[in-house]
Amino acid sequence: KLQFLYLIAPPSPRRFFSPLSPSLGHASSPPLPLATMSEIEDTFNRINQHKGVLGILIVNSDGAPIKTTIEDANISNQYAQLITALTNKARHCVRDLDPTNDLTFLRIRSKKHEIMVAPDKDYILIVIQNPNNDNATTI
Repeated sequence: KLQFLYLIAPPSPRRFFSPLSPSLGHASSPPLPLATMSEIEDTFNRINQHKGVLGILIVNSDGAPIKTTIEDANISNQYAQLITALTNKARHCVRDLDPTNDLTFLRIRSKKHEIMVAPDKDYILIVIQNPNNDNATTI
């Protein structure tokens, strides 16, 4: 099993991508110091090396993928938008039950995939993996 919580540092709203970066930025993304871009790449590579990982996405609060390892843009956009909507609903559920609480992690398991979601204020980290480890390499 992927020990997701130990693979990444706790998310911080200022530790992801910059709107100044032409390939990674988005208009609503807060600025990012350049030194952390290599940290992000290292984290992506470290997570991606785990057995069964099929894709990694970082999504902004609008549900737009900022960085992804999924090659098909349509699939990437679909995961980004649907998981963002589900995460927002789960966050509202948690807050409705206890206004002082907040969603910190969400794990969804289906027959084919396991989707792990680490939401933050401005970004959502999504990791899709094959829980069966039957050598599937694509989504």
